[in-house]
Amino acid sequence: MASHPADEPTPQHAIEHTTRLLTVEDDDISTDHVRPTHDMEEESGVDISVALTATARRLYVSHFLSTWNTRVFEFGAVLYLAAIFPGTLLPMSTYALCRGLSAVVLSPAVGRYIDSGERLHVVRTSIVVQRIAVTLSCALLWLMVIGVARQRWLKIAMVGVLSLTACVEKLCSIMNLVAVERDWVVVVARDSAPALRTLNSQMRRIDLLCKLVGPFAVSLIDGYSTETAILVNLGMNLLSLPLEYYAIRRVYRSTPALQLSEPRSIEANEVQSWSQSLMQVRKQLCVYFGHPAMRPSLAGALLYLTVLSFSGQMVTYLLAVGFTSIHVAIARTISVSFEISATWLAPWVMSCVGSVRSGIWFLSWQMLCLAAGVTAFSLTGDPAWAAIGLVIGTILSRVGLWGFDLSSQVIVQEEVQAEYRGSFSSIEASLQNGFELCSFAATMVFSQPEQFQWPVLLSCSAVYVAGVLYAWFVRDRRGHLVHFCERTDSKKRIWHTTHRRTGLLSDD
Repeated sequence: MASHPADEPTPQHAIEHTTRLLTVEDDDISTDHVRPTHDMEEESGVDISVALTATARRLYVSHFLSTWNTRVFEFGAVLYLAAIFPGTLLPMSTYALCRGLSAVVLSPAVGRYIDSGERLHVVRTSIVVQRIAVTLSCALLWLMVIGVARQRWLKIAMVGVLSLTACVEKLCSIMNLVAVERDWVVVVARDSAPALRTLNSQMRRIDLLCKLVGPFAVSLIDGYSTETAILVNLGMNLLSLPLEYYAIRRVYRSTPALQLSEPRSIEANEVQSWSQSLMQVRKQLCVYFGHPAMRPSLAGALLYLTVLSFSGQMVTYLLAVGFTSIHVAIARTISVSFEISATWLAPWVMSCVGSVRSGIWFLSWQMLCLAAGVTAFSLTGDPAWAAIGLVIGTILSRVGLWGFDLSSQVIVQEEVQAEYRGSFSSIEASLQNGFELCSFAATMVFSQPEQFQWPVLLSCSAVYVAGVLYAWFVRDRRGHLVHFCERTDSKKRIWHTTHRRTGLLSDD
């Protein structure tokens, strides 16, 4: 890394250095996580903003292709199984349960692999293996759709293989997401807080757009022909592989910091017995729950215990109380537009008040909106109007949800050491999937539309528990939640100044 202590700093360098110092929030300073500044732009002679923009574009391309294929296949698989097995939810439920449980149980192992492997190799492995799993799944689904598997035992065997490939696909998706969003993004940002906020926001924007457009696109094709939808899914999966593979390689080559060797534990690279693996999981859990960033991370994971997200559970309820599919589509579109707006609002708020304080602001907004929506839902006698109140509260709360998500993500990215990013974020992913499974269990227990109030109450309670957990973190970090002391001191200064000017208070 270049260093020029004998040279006089250029005016531009001095301005940038001063700007970085002035934009640091006093509340977010932690001596345990102070990083040195990097002068990579002086080494290469290329302006850092230009290099960052070019690298960021390639990162966005890779992330878009990965997220698009994941969202399309995730939603499409449900449609394909529904067409293959009409009149029963058992195959689809088995498929989804196996996929979710694999994420809960095996995510820590994925984290260990991320922390012990070379960065480019880890991401490339996630891309290639995920594409292989999706290709096999699409091939099996296509064979089942065209009627090759007519015997009952053969269909059961194929569902078993599909569940296995779904587990592999899910784990590779987690591997790619954790490695890129929690590690690569931090390194590409080059210790620039504004760049990190911009990268995080754009990556989340891509996630949300794929979440909206991907399922909609595959639904349209499936409405025409399930067989065609499977083949299109397969084609997109295969055609995107070389482009995504190339884009992530260019990001790696254009960012020297990604190529630096990192401290790796010896145990991580060894073949381990079950007892050693359990000890490693225990160690990962101790690192996670003992880390200062645990509380914002756990608060974010708790928000996955919800039925208030326009997913299958809430959509099913809305259809049961009289909403049409068009009404649901409109509500879902409005909800996603609010979510996307949070990806612009959150970076601006963080630049003004810091990531710690913006987190409590956004989470408080989510709690307030859900409280209003759940109150209207509980007190309104007409089920249709009650559902409308719940929908409005849920839509408004999405700004707080994703604003808090981005704030907590910045905290984790900045505070978790590089050698623990994979294991820490994989434990977080495991908790997220575990809480999501709990939300499905809640609607399995309270399966009737008139019982939907109980899953709603559970979801709202989870948000408030997350609020308490994050408030505890903010109180420990900043010493207070609200600037009561500063406001009181300000009022005292104004009072003293006014009375001195009027002669009512002497300077003695």
